[in-house]
Formats: sequence, structure tokens, C-alpha cells
Amino acid sequence: MAENYSAAALLLLGGLSIATAQAQQKMPVLADRPVKNDSPTLVQLRGAKSSYALSEANKALREQLQLATNDQLLRTKTSADALGYVHEKYQQYYRGIKVEHGDYTVHAKQGQIESLSGRLTRIEKLEVQPALAEAAALQRALSFVGARQYMWQDANEEALLQEQQQNPAATYKPKGELVILGVGENEEKPVLAWKFNVYAKAPVSRAYLYVDAHSGEVVFKDDIIKHAAATGNFATAYSGTRSLATDSYNGSYRLREATRGNGIETYNCKKGNSYTSAVDFTDADNNWTAAEYNNANFDNAAGDAHFGAQATYDYWKNIFGRNSYDGAGAKIRSYVHFDDTPGDGKGFENAYWNGSVMTYGDGGTRFRPLTALDVCAHEIGHAICEKTANLTYSYESGAMNEGFSDIWGACVEQYNAARYGLTKNTWLIGEDIDKQQAALRSMSDPKAMGQPAFYKGQYWYAGTLDNGGVHTNSGVLNHWFYILTQGKSGTNEGGNSYSVTGVGIIDAAKIAFRTEDVYLTSSSNYAAARTYSIQAATDLFGAGSAQVIATTNAWYAVGVGAAYSGGGTTTPPPTTVAYCTSKGNDVAYEWIDYVKLGSIARTSGKDGGYYDGTALSTSIAAGSSQTISFSAGFASSAYTENWDVYIDYNQDGDFSDAGENVVGGSSSSSSTLSATFTVPTSAKTGKTRLRIVMSDNSATTSCGTYGYGETEDYSVNITGGTLAADNTGVASLTGATTLDAKAPTRQVSIYPNPATDHVAIALPDNGTVAGVEVMDIRGAKLAVPYTGKGELNVSTLAKGVYILSISDGQKTFHQRFVKE
Repeated sequence: MAENYSAAALLLLGGLSIATAQAQQKMPVLADRPVKNDSPTLVQLRGAKSSYALSEANKALREQLQLATNDQLLRTKTSADALGYVHEKYQQYYRGIKVEHGDYTVHAKQGQIESLSGRLTRIEKLEVQPALAEAAALQRALSFVGARQYMWQDANEEALLQEQQQNPAATYKPKGELVILGVGENEEKPVLAWKFNVYAKAPVSRAYLYVDAHSGEVVFKDDIIKHAAATGNFATAYSGTRSLATDSYNGSYRLREATRGNGIETYNCKKGNSYTSAVDFTDADNNWTAAEYNNANFDNAAGDAHFGAQATYDYWKNIFGRNSYDGAGAKIRSYVHFDDTPGDGKGFENAYWNGSVMTYGDGGTRFRPLTALDVCAHEIGHAICEKTANLTYSYESGAMNEGFSDIWGACVEQYNAARYGLTKNTWLIGEDIDKQQAALRSMSDPKAMGQPAFYKGQYWYAGTLDNGGVHTNSGVLNHWFYILTQGKSGTNEGGNSYSVTGVGIIDAAKIAFRTEDVYLTSSSNYAAARTYSIQAATDLFGAGSAQVIATTNAWYAVGVGAAYSGGGTTTPPPTTVAYCTSKGNDVAYEWIDYVKLGSIARTSGKDGGYYDGTALSTSIAAGSSQTISFSAGFASSAYTENWDVYIDYNQDGDFSDAGENVVGGSSSSSSTLSATFTVPTSAKTGKTRLRIVMSDNSATTSCGTYGYGETEDYSVNITGGTLAADNTGVASLTGATTLDAKAPTRQVSIYPNPATDHVAIALPDNGTVAGVEVMDIRGAKLAVPYTGKGELNVSTLAKGVYILSISDGQKTFHQRFVKE
């Protein structure tokens, strides 16, 4: 789509506004990640030969994700669900600094880990000492926002916040957090950044701003209030005469609810922009009639907001057993008659969740007051997302943030229309508020409202406005949910025919919410949503169930992934097997310099940690004995290296099956090494992958990145194999090798640890210590000189945890110690 993006296409429902190009152009957004991820999205361990207990979660994460020395995953949350699963969420840290959008979840049942899901940011070398002070970074952030007034500058707003949080020290004034953030077109360049939560009062906005801690540039903005600061058009909806929860106060009644969670409260901002100046809507006899409230001031919008919050709470409680948006009974506060620029006569055509409360404007030229039932449910849906997947409001993750809110708007509307006998259109979003067209969006026919119904198809927005088209590209998720619920047959924009049998809105909602709550992470994209929703359907209804088939084929219908291979109506085209990444991070000191197997014979220098030699191939016969030769090149000293050779005998795209690790051992020799293995008769005939991994770490496996060393891939053509296409078994192998047993990972010894005055340092193989640097837990270097002779004076250090960076003149080793 061209960059002259129409204003009407930018109608927001999370906030609801029309963005301007001028407002949007200065806002950096995270681009979608490449299809080839830097870590596995989902690791399934069911039926694996080596299972992990939940108590071994850290071990499972470290081994399966091949965490580097500087990487940490720290547990942040544990929850259990009705299916008997326990979910432990982990946050990534690099050298003690939090990595934004780097999070993984461990899923276990009956004490055994079944799968891991999430995304890890691979960071090789990054300076974690900021060059820009927090105060200076905050000024850069405030200059970027350019607001006339901020919330912490209003004493009344500060007092209200302190009262609400029951904390006299509470403040809106931003406190900087040092984090690592991936930026650039594909998030390939992690930067150290100061993160601030900046809440502006005039004009209203609230967002997390990330300031590069070295350059001072604002590199990313993640909206908390899901709208762009601009003008727009929205409206209110009516749901007939409803019974609303109120309470009696000072001789009248007000819109207060005490039985749902910690309460539902609805306030009147009186066409102003102050929450502290808001007052209660009151009625003398608790009979809130149209004669009193259907007036020029649109006071009947208060009843819609209160009913919308009440109806949304009931849906989540009755369908999912969830107590309010956070699952812990959080109070739902709604503010009606809000106007960000009082007195300008334009009205406020927006509605949004601001991270704390629901805010509704009265609309204007195009729209009525913005308190329709599906709009209320949509806004509270953003609060649900914040407390679950917390999808970043940018590009595909932002589109899914919007899409899930539309899904919950449709579900809440359908559920309550049935309860109360209301006439609503489930698949139109905002149909009650739009004065100029049928609705803001259509889930059944997105293209009718200018949204894509097919991934990167017609109407897909590829520009940078609207945070990367979050309110346009959400149409793909919306249409997937509609097809999953209702079913549909036809030919999609990719020219592929599809046929989906709908599962109904209850089952579809269960699949969608488990995807959002259990599996999705902040930076997930559409491909991840497909993977996770299929897994969610499998968890809920079983492998091969009608729901799993429908989930898969509904994604196929909207252009994300292949059709269901066992039950879909369309056979997907053949696909190339994709192997996991394996790469050494440092080849300065050692690398693979020779490989020979059959007609493959290659001598080489450094290849940057990985060499793709799959264009080179040799034939090996099933049942034959083969000898493979290889050697390491060293810059100077010869280190002990661990060698592994893998062959994917059953051609399933991994090296984890029995017998596929055909060679394993270690050697400190720079001479040519050899090993003999036997090709099993049950190997599958055809071309497959040969992988050779040389690493100084004995824990290195066939996947992931590691410290020192190199991986090389080649092809072998197996002849005479007997493995059937659907047989995943491989015969166990026996083989001889001239290699030694695998050497343990070479580590520095530091003692005593904890220490009080001095620590002694011993390098592997009795190497000579050439230099030592001391860093605090943040990675900041400290002035502790090394005097030599393998001993370090630490008496001047304060009590705490430190990291030693120790060099032998070539390699650098890192070891943690505690000063008492």
C-alpha cells in the first residue's frame, strides 16, 4: 500500500482516533522479525528420550536454548490451569540487564516439562555500561514527546495516584530502567537503552520510551494508551434499559459496583481532561430514565460504559473463570465525557485503556459517544492483553494486540446479546457508534472496511504509520477467528482452495485465549500465533481433533502456514526441511580447518563460526562402515576441543533421534583426527544433512550458538535405506573413534569463593593468567588492579557479587565470585 495512507483507514479502537501522518512519522516502531528466528518458538519435549522435571526448568532452558555464559533466564511468574498444566514464565537477562521482549515459558504437567515456548534475543557482545546518565536520557524522552503538561506536574493527579495505590511515595514521574532492546529492520542490533513510562496530560499520551544509553536517540516507542495523539470520530451505543449495579451515597445513587471483583466504578470527567476533577454520575431515585439522561450532553453514555464493564467482567468470569482483567479482581474504573482539549468544540473521538483506567470521549462529527458494548469489551481486552501476552504495540505483534481486542469485543457482545435479548452484529466492530458507514471493521469481511483478509495480501499495510498498521493488519487475525468460529470454504488470495468446519464461538474463544494467555510473548508475530494456537487447541481438545484441524486450516485460509496434513482439504505444497541454527560466536583462536568423508574433502580457514557446505555431497550406503576425518586450526596454543558429528538419518529436520549423533569425543591435537561409524540399514534413502560441531564447551549440542568454535554443514546421499516415509525410528549405532571421551567445559577456578581479602585464580590446563578485570553485576568495570602471580586483592570491594574477566593472552574466561 502506498504511503499516502488514508485518514479513515487509521480509525483506532484501542484508542479510537484518526492518526495524522505528522504525528506518526517521528514514532519509531519495531519492524517484524525475519521468518528465520534466532531461537526456537516452541520446543516440544513430550516423548523425548531425556525428560526434565519441573524442578530442572533452568537446566532445560539452558540446554535446549543453548544459553551463552552471559545469558540468564529468571522466573517471574508461576500459574496453573484447569488442564493440569503448570506454566512458569522466565525473563531474559544479559550480564544482569533485562532484555525487553526476551521471555520464555516452561509448560509442565504432573511434574514433567512438556514444552518450552517464547523468544530469546541472541546477544554476542554488547557494552552494558551507559554513556548517557538517566537524567539526561529522560530529557531526551520528554523532548521527543513535547507535551505541554505531564501528569506528575499536576499535584491533584499525583495525590489521586497515591490514594489509589495507598502509597504516599507513588508518582507518575518516570524512573529510568536500563534494558537491552532489539532495534533495526529485523531487531538485529540490540542496544542498551533507558526505558521510561511517560504519561502526558496535555495533549494526552502514555507510552514506554526507549532512549539509546550511548547515542541518546529515542529508538522505540511502545504505546500504553493504544492510540495516536490526533483527531478522530467515534460514537456511543445503547443496550436498552438494563439493570446496573449502583450504591447509595449521600441521599442519592451512583454508578458503583461492589460484587464483581474489587468493584466497577464509572465517573464523569465533565468534558475535561482531569481524572482528579471527575465526579460521580448520580440519580435521586435510582431510576435512570431516558428523559433524564438521553440529553444533549449524552449522559446516557455513562450507563453504556457501566453496563459494558459489568457485561465484560461477567463474560470473563463465567466463560474463563477469570476475576477481572488481571485475574485477581482488579477494580474497573471508567471515565466518561473525557476531552483531551477542553473547550475546542471538537469533542474527543477516542476511547482507550491508559494502563490503569478506561477512558471514553463523546465523539464528534463522525461518531457518537464511545461507550458501545463491543468498544468497552475491546478496551478492557487491551488490559487483558497487558496482563497476559503483553503484545508490543508495533507491526504484527501490535496488529494481534488490536485483533485480540476485536475478538473479545465480538465474544462479549455475542455472549451478552444472548443473555439480554439484544440485537447486535457479532462480526462488526463499532457498528453502534459509526455515523458514516456500517462499522469500523468487519471480522467476516475485512476487505469491506479496507482491511486485509489474507496475510500480506490486498489492503495489507507495509508502511510505518499507525505503529506499522496495527489497526489495518489486525484484519488477518480477526478473519482467522471468524473462519474458525463459523467455518468457510473458498479460494484464498494465494490461489489455494480451503474448507473449514467451524467449531463455534465458545471453543474458538478458548483456543484464542489459551494462545494469548499461555503461549504468546510480547514480540510474537503471525507465524508464532499459528504455531501457538495449534498447540493450544491440542492442549484443549487433543491431537488430531476437529478443533486442531479447524485451527490449522483457518490459518491456511488467511495465508499463514500450510493446511492440516492429516485432515485438511488441501494438501500443502512440498516444503524444504529447515534445520536449526548452530554457530560458534568466536573463531579468533580455533576453527574447523579440514573435513573429509568420501568425496567431500575440504581444507579451510575461519568461516565466521558457521560454513554452509550443503552444496557438497557424497554417497554413503545403508549398512556400510564409514570413516570421517577432521582437524582443528589454532591461532597459537592448541586447546582441548569437543567434536560431534550428526547425520539426520530419518530426514525429519533434526539430529535428536537415536543414533544420529554418530561421533562424539574430544582432543587437544591439531593433527587430523578420524572416527568410524556404521550407517544403519533403517536409514531413509535420499539426500540429508551432515553436521560437524567443534566447540570448547562439552555441553554444546546440535542446535544453538556457543562460545568458541565452529559448525560446518554438508550433504550425504544415503542409498539402499529401508526407512518408510512415516517411520521416525532409527536403529542404534555402534562405532569406534580415535577421539578421547568428551572433555568437560574448561573453567577457571577461583578460591576461596566467597572471599574476604584475596582470591586465587587457576586457569584450565595450568595456563598463565595474562590479565584480570573486575566488573560489578551490571557489567561496569571497577578499578581493581591485578598484581600478577594468579592472585587478586579484593579487600577494597564492597560486599556483593562480582564478575572476573580473565585472559590467558588469547581467550577470555568469565567467572562469578562473592565478596563477603
